[in-house]
Amino acid sequence: MENQRNEKYEDLGFAKIDHDRKQRSGEAEVVFCQGKADEFLVKIYKSILEKNGEVLGTRASKHQYELLKDEIDYLEYDELSGILKVEKKKELIGNIAICTGGTADIKVAEEAAQTAEFFGNKVDRIYDVGVAGIHRILSQQGRLDRANVVVAIAGMEGALATVVAGLVKVPVIAVPTSVGYGASFEGLAALLSMINSCGNGVSVVNIDNGYGAGYISNQINKLAVFGNSEK
Repeated sequence: MENQRNEKYEDLGFAKIDHDRKQRSGEAEVVFCQGKADEFLVKIYKSILEKNGEVLGTRASKHQYELLKDEIDYLEYDELSGILKVEKKKELIGNIAICTGGTADIKVAEEAAQTAEFFGNKVDRIYDVGVAGIHRILSQQGRLDRANVVVAIAGMEGALATVVAGLVKVPVIAVPTSVGYGASFEGLAALLSMINSCGNGVSVVNIDNGYGAGYISNQINKLAVFGNSEK
């Protein structure tokens, strides 16, 4: 039985590539690039690409892009978000709204947005609509109403998620960012505010975890579009 289970991953010695993940959980394995040795990263990318025809990496550096671009065709890199990918063409479905409190949060927002798009979702970017000028988010009510899920990304005190939750009837994924002055404690203040939100339907991911929000919003959006019928 153990041999049968082991056939579902590829053992590279230093890593075990989970090729069964898409069948098991809906999406293929994603590479967290930060901290990986150069030779490991190249082999991991090639393994996933060979199996799936595409590969998504997060938290990638420009050095890692330079390392891989001569090894892998059609490689794309976005320095702002740290997304490093080879992507198939696909039809985007549904609607995920991604909101930021300010422009300093866009780095995390783009990690979320590009993750969701890689998995086949339409994303509506609603940036720089924080509560310091609350009329900005209120003016976007129509766009919020069209979304199947909203991702609210903010630093400082993290109030945006609660405000958005009071405006929509769909789930809100709150993402605290490490943006703010000293007492924000590198995002901890926003994290605690979001966890303690009085808004209904708010769930919270870790500080700066745009990828996590993008992945969860992908799952919610596809449930809204397909229900439980998607295989």
